[in-house]
Amino acid sequence: MPIEIRELHIRVAVSAAPAPAPGNPPGGGTRPAPAAGQTPDKDALVAECVEQVLEILRNREER
Repeated sequence: MPIEIRELHIRVAVSAAPAPAPGNPPGGGTRPAPAAGQTPDKDALVAECVEQVLEILRNREER
């Protein structure tokens, strides 16, 4: 017997990257400096989130 989930609550905590220490020169850390705009990982994440939200909205319209 299939189970239907009628409502799903997702809670996410997003935090910004910590600021570099005052003694460290910019770009001198272990991470590469971010490129202008969004990185491909962020673009993929945003696209996936948009797809999931659109799917939820489509499912609500069908009811």
